[in-house]
Amino acid sequence: MSDPQITALPIFAPPPDATAAGTGPPRRGVRAALAALPLATPRGEPDLDWALVRAFRQQAAARLSDQVDETTTEAGRRATGREIIAQLLDEHVRQTVTTGGATVGVDHQTVLAQAIFDALFGLGRLQPLVDDPAVENIEVYGAEPVVVIDGDGRISRRPPVVESEDELIDLLTFLASRGGSSERTFSTASPSLHLHLHGGHRLAASGWTTHQPVVVIRRHRLVDIDLDDLAQRGTLTAQAAAFLRAAVRSRRSIVVSGSMGAGKTTLTRALANEIDPEEKLGTIETEYELGLHHLRERHRRIIAWEARPGSGERGPDGRAVGEITLDDLVYDALRMNLDRLIVGEVRGREVLPMFKAMQAGAGSLSTIHAHSARASIERLVTCAMEAGHRVSAEFAYRQIAQHVDLVVHVETRTSPADGRRRRLVTEIIALEPGEHGLPAITDVFRIGPGGGLRPDSTPSWLTGLPPAESEWGAGPPAETAARPPAGMGTSPPTAAAPRDRPPPDGESRGGEAPRPQPRMALPTRRTGGRS
Repeated sequence: MSDPQITALPIFAPPPDATAAGTGPPRRGVRAALAALPLATPRGEPDLDWALVRAFRQQAAARLSDQVDETTTEAGRRATGREIIAQLLDEHVRQTVTTGGATVGVDHQTVLAQAIFDALFGLGRLQPLVDDPAVENIEVYGAEPVVVIDGDGRISRRPPVVESEDELIDLLTFLASRGGSSERTFSTASPSLHLHLHGGHRLAASGWTTHQPVVVIRRHRLVDIDLDDLAQRGTLTAQAAAFLRAAVRSRRSIVVSGSMGAGKTTLTRALANEIDPEEKLGTIETEYELGLHHLRERHRRIIAWEARPGSGERGPDGRAVGEITLDDLVYDALRMNLDRLIVGEVRGREVLPMFKAMQAGAGSLSTIHAHSARASIERLVTCAMEAGHRVSAEFAYRQIAQHVDLVVHVETRTSPADGRRRRLVTEIIALEPGEHGLPAITDVFRIGPGGGLRPDSTPSWLTGLPPAESEWGAGPPAETAARPPAGMGTSPPTAAAPRDRPPPDGESRGGEAPRPQPRMALPTRRTGGRS
């Protein structure tokens, strides 16, 4: 006979639906109960077990490395990764059921699988922010709340994406190691990290040399864009867009200057997108950022090179093992039968490969950090002199005067009316060889009294207006084109052949119809010093 004290315990009480003579609702099956569960917490909420996500990511990464190699495409890696994640979750659910652990619902499995996938191929808890089209810059300071800046410059803060600074270091080390052929190193010996992310975004990180690990992610929101698009957005006027289009198509070498985050890469991408799709184009960058090789409708014949920093070890020649420099890439590019060669961002020694690219062929593009168009000249000289004591200021000035045709300066300005940030082209200057090898400067466009960009003077290499471009409007005749025009219309002028350069083979200096452009070749005139 049962002890009445034991049977009186609540565990032996009848279920609620068994009371009232069976008048309650029927008991639900397991499937119905699972279907009635609330939706899983969205990605990024703190109650998702991120320690479990990290453990799964480590297991998935180990299995992935056994199943793929450097010849596997990114799509193939991701497909294999999804299969591995599904296997891991299936094993996890089976083990949980066997050990009597908490049931993992279908919705929770879906959220967990996406979190593992983001950690394996994306940026983990940062991935939802990177996927947000309104976000432009993401800043992570250790385990503090994440700073998010949108396209209009508004600043907001989101929950932290790591529990500790060590977890952030672990994430960055993993991101650096999974690069495949472009693998980077992030360690005490290499405390800086620069990565091209999937989707064309850029990551810069610093650790050990800063008071806490810091990450900055720049999202490129405008990729498939041209000068007309920028004119519609108010970045520059239609006149300036027409002039720059003519300069690009007449194979002028252009440097885009501006401060950090001013929109230099976007403007350079828009300039490059004005190049004829059938021209064979080469891009050389420290990290892929322009992304022109993804725009195959705009650039059908393109080769994109990316430098490699190498490991921390040094070879007999003193270079980092596995290092591939921009100089190496320029040397290789000259055998690739290119029409144009673009060297991306110049921050230091990259200026010498930029000079070499401009010497080897016209129509190059580059960017540099500077607070004005004129300051960019001094900045280029400084970068050149950083390359070694054998590079003098005179050499740098001579290269700039002979090979840089235009400098376009872009900057950000905040509207006092609504506080929105706008990017504006504020200067366009033309450079030509002047006295003593220094560049002579002509202000082509500059900000007028009303704050708008207006035409100022005409570069001497403009020969007049094309007869077929009627929308440009009336302009100065060829014999007066060197004088400042009374006004400019909206259609591009015709530019003469690149200054002081021999005409291409088969092209006359007179009025004969031009023949196809020649391929790039080493310069035959005006070397201007060592290159």
